[in-house]
Amino acid sequence: MRTLHLTAALLIFSLMAAVGAAEETAAENESKHLANIHQVTSGLPRAGEGYFSPDGKSIVYQAYPVGYPFYQIYVQDLEGGTPRRMSTGRGRTTCSYFSVDGQSVLFASSHSDPQLDITEKKARDLAAEGGRRRYQWDFDPYMDIYSVNLDGTGLKRLTDAPGYDAEGSYSSDGKQIVFTSSRDGDPDLYIMDADGTNVRQITNKDGYDGGPFFSPDNKWVIFRSDRQKEHMLQLFAVSADGKTEVQLTNNLNQVNWCPYFHPSGDYLVWAGADYSQGPGPLSKFQLFTLELKWGIDNTLSAGDVTQITFEASQDVLPVFSPDGTKLMWTSTRSKDETSQLWIADWIRGQKNQQK
Repeated sequence: MRTLHLTAALLIFSLMAAVGAAEETAAENESKHLANIHQVTSGLPRAGEGYFSPDGKSIVYQAYPVGYPFYQIYVQDLEGGTPRRMSTGRGRTTCSYFSVDGQSVLFASSHSDPQLDITEKKARDLAAEGGRRRYQWDFDPYMDIYSVNLDGTGLKRLTDAPGYDAEGSYSSDGKQIVFTSSRDGDPDLYIMDADGTNVRQITNKDGYDGGPFFSPDNKWVIFRSDRQKEHMLQLFAVSADGKTEVQLTNNLNQVNWCPYFHPSGDYLVWAGADYSQGPGPLSKFQLFTLELKWGIDNTLSAGDVTQITFEASQDVLPVFSPDGTKLMWTSTRSKDETSQLWIADWIRGQKNQQK
């Protein structure tokens, strides 16, 4: 019996040692790219998809309020700020973004749903049956894009076409918004002027095209798409006029999504997970960078890939600060394993700025 106890103790010790070694290795690998890693958001059940203000001092993000079943949009100071709600407080919301002057935010909301009371009740009933469901994307047909001033005034509806309109972000000069819309029956990419006028379509292929962002020079748009295989997202880029398209990743065993440009335009960051065995505990999302090769005639192709995060957490939705020295992302690496925003000094970004 004593031998059994000893054997069990040795096994537990070995497992603890292995876990400790894995954690140490993950931390060492991340330290090559990230420093001063720490949590940004707290006090809300779940928070994520954060973006920086133009001066890098504030962030806008989506989070679950206490007692409400759908994400709402919040703004706060980057360090130690108090969350301040910017959305209406009802309906699903997603995909917020600061205006170029930092005086307003863009976001998508379904608060105009004529059956919102019923929609909310269904979500509350579902939560009561088994707790809040795991993250799932809703292509809510009542989702439209709005802007609102930072003081909460001037809520303006920018889209009103039937179907899902969301995932919007501004061009670097603030004159245009790129977004995803299902107005033609399939989620494709569109660009409109910042006031919601002059809408034009830039992708038109079967499958979901979404999560678009302009390149720093506004000549290209990066996005994710499952047009090759449903749900197996890959990264693409399309010229802002919609005439030229480039596929940047092509591994149908890996889900790749949420690409975001470094302000230098030299590379992008994104989240990827190995789904070769299907979704499950082993399909953890990690962050990666992809070098971009620009031709003299503004052609684009993919270069080297580097893994950035290694923890046994879900790391997704990465974004760079406007000066390229910080990386912020959504992670479950907190002690309670809830999704929250995390930030780190971007070591490689600092080196690039010194070139």
